[in-house]
Amino acid sequence: MTKQRSTNWLKTSLSCPETAVEAVTDLIGVLSGSAVEQTPVKDGMSQVSGFFQFETPDEQEQQRRHLEVELTELFAVYNLPTPQLVCSIIDDEDWATSWQQFFTPFAIVPNLIIKPSWESYIVQPGEQVIEIDPGMAFGTGQHASTKLALGLIQSCFQDGLPQKVLDVGTGTGILAMAATLFGAKEVTAIDNDPEAVTVAVENVTRNQLADRIAISATDLTEITGSFDLICANILHDVLVEMAPTITQRLVAKGKVVLAGILRGTQEENIIRVYGKLGLSVERVAYEDEWVGLLLTASAEA
Repeated sequence: MTKQRSTNWLKTSLSCPETAVEAVTDLIGVLSGSAVEQTPVKDGMSQVSGFFQFETPDEQEQQRRHLEVELTELFAVYNLPTPQLVCSIIDDEDWATSWQQFFTPFAIVPNLIIKPSWESYIVQPGEQVIEIDPGMAFGTGQHASTKLALGLIQSCFQDGLPQKVLDVGTGTGILAMAATLFGAKEVTAIDNDPEAVTVAVENVTRNQLADRIAISATDLTEITGSFDLICANILHDVLVEMAPTITQRLVAKGKVVLAGILRGTQEENIIRVYGKLGLSVERVAYEDEWVGLLLTASAEA
């Protein structure tokens, strides 16, 4: 009989000054793909804790060392001394409930509320609510890049009404569900992670949107048809690799919302790559070091 591998969580905590809290929180969130706890302490300092999933001691040590290297480089940018990282182990059973205390209802963009499935919320006039259970290994939608993407998607519907939307790398399905609530008639959501697809299907079903959103692990290159709006909140390198295929799937004057991009070099490179493919910048949104881009295809697309 094969012994089932147990999953545990490495909790990493460190203190950092207020000037670096947002950058540290974003870094840990990106590296862990999970919840991040931020607690003000005193004298302008905060404690930031991240949670990393692992199955073996070697994997635990690899996660810790990688985080230490990344944090040391980040602290150097802020002219701060090497951070002191405090680590502890949380077993899967305890983590399954303890992480939920950090996720409460919040307005991610005007009139759109993200609510965890275990919390109650009184809906106010004009508000729409997305209820999600992100699962232990997925983010809660609180990352700056998600907010930027949703804000730009919302602006597309204020300017008109995209009928067909494609969400690439859907994760928990937040962007796909938001597009549906904003008024899209047909939404396709894809992710190459089977676990993400499972979580997204559960969330879409929970929000009674299963008949309006098609979710699958289909590769982007295998998607057929054209879309009025394509959104992708991923990472810079993946967005560059996908650029030709994304562009090919757009209708004339179609729009693309891209997020998961850092200010500066990454931002400039994405604009250059997509610009060579005929897309122009319509809007740029910033939050901390993150950038969201709304691009528009030419009339001949």
